[in-house]
Amino acid sequence: MKRRMLPSIPQSLTVFAFWLLMAQDVSPGNIVMALLLAWLMPLLAARLEREFARLGRLRGGFRLIGRLLVDIVIANLTVAKQVLGPESKLHSQFVWIPLDLTNIHGISALASVITLTPGTVSAELSEDRRWLLVHCLSVDDPQALIDEVKTRYEAPLREIFP
Repeated sequence: MKRRMLPSIPQSLTVFAFWLLMAQDVSPGNIVMALLLAWLMPLLAARLEREFARLGRLRGGFRLIGRLLVDIVIANLTVAKQVLGPESKLHSQFVWIPLDLTNIHGISALASVITLTPGTVSAELSEDRRWLLVHCLSVDDPQALIDEVKTRYEAPLREIFP
């Protein structure tokens, strides 16, 4: 019975404490609200579908981080040149990238990597998690962009998130 009322006592205690910390006032109204949230939030969280991360080989992660840092610097320079140049040279468009990654944590990491790189932003993930929509500030060859994302970022992430 206790499990149904409070599915996670540590989560309830955390919600209770954070509410009182955020309210900065330990009045009776805030205590009642903290108790209500401490009861309600774990019940709602328990209904969410959870998918835990499975990690594979992490050794490629350092190489990926190094590659990403270099790509961010290069992309910053490229975007600055494009933005300061003639607008007619920009060819912005959306590109659907097919995904081989199936792990949602790997897909999230890929979407974050794409968004961190200036000039590109992840816009949407298809319902079946097989396609990622990316907006590019300027792209002449969509297939070249797809190939670059798949080899530079998705392949190492597939090793990390099998």
